[in-house]
Amino acid sequence: MTSRPLLSIKNLTIQFPTESGMATAVHELNLTLNEGSIMGLVGESGCGKSLTSLAILNLIPQPGQITTGEVYFNQTHPDIKDLPKTNLISLPTPLIRKIRGAKIAIIPQDPLTSLNPVYTIGAQIIEVLSLHQGLSGEAAEKKAIELLDQVRLPHAKERIKDYPHQFSGGMRQRVMIAMALSCAPTLLIADEPTTALDVTVQAQILQLMRDIQQENNAAILLITHDLGVVAETCEQVAVMYAGRIVEEAPVHDLFKSPMHPYTQGLLNSLPTVNRRRLEPIDGQPPSISAIPSGCAFEPRCKDHMPQCIESFPPEHAIQDNPGHKIRCYLHT
Repeated sequence: MTSRPLLSIKNLTIQFPTESGMATAVHELNLTLNEGSIMGLVGESGCGKSLTSLAILNLIPQPGQITTGEVYFNQTHPDIKDLPKTNLISLPTPLIRKIRGAKIAIIPQDPLTSLNPVYTIGAQIIEVLSLHQGLSGEAAEKKAIELLDQVRLPHAKERIKDYPHQFSGGMRQRVMIAMALSCAPTLLIADEPTTALDVTVQAQILQLMRDIQQENNAAILLITHDLGVVAETCEQVAVMYAGRIVEEAPVHDLFKSPMHPYTQGLLNSLPTVNRRRLEPIDGQPPSISAIPSGCAFEPRCKDHMPQCIESFPPEHAIQDNPGHKIRCYLHT
């Protein structure tokens, strides 16, 4: 049975003003996430992954702006009629605030800076429960403890009165996951959820996210630069470079048959048992203020052709591999 699209991003462009004009950080991005699925969004730092996630709920930091694009969320909401037909970017602030946290939740990259240091973790979880579910007093505290138990935080009943600095990095990340899950969202955006965690804690967090996703039938957009995390966790993966999606495929197909030179370069730079020497990708990504009109990867590509400089390649679907799409002149 085919799942329905839950999230559809269409022609999303995000720009920032600079002294030399508007710099494009995300360019005409298209992405679809199905109900109950886990999609990885991967790429080098600065390619626009986190900005894409912030755009979904219209949280682009100033002076950045969404210049074109639409985001559709195929869920109902009591305060918004025809939400699946409504562009989230165009919603007024009071309405989009009712979506944030309740229907779509974000696990931020750095839990230490995301948690308020002067409030207990219990108070911060209860604030979310009060805002979106109208809980207060003993009912809210009981629910907060249940959430912390769900993310397997030891001694949740006692630790609910502790402050963020009293927790390790892995424990703070569990608190953020508990807050994100407090309203049972149908979409969970995880922005580098295992950054700076040791491998043991990283494995625990990833397993926790998989368990919760299966229990709640939630969809997850996992933003990361770690292809190992993608291989363990995701069903579909989109590869992003310089603000554009250059390849998208089921995770098994991408690792077995990467087709874009950038994707091949990422995989060749990973250590394996049989690889004696890593193969770095030569060069650096372009500045967002100097994105070329053609393929941005062309200066670093060993297989570049004249047309790569002239224009960005159109999307091409691989006939033998359903769901595998690429934007490269080598395969058009």
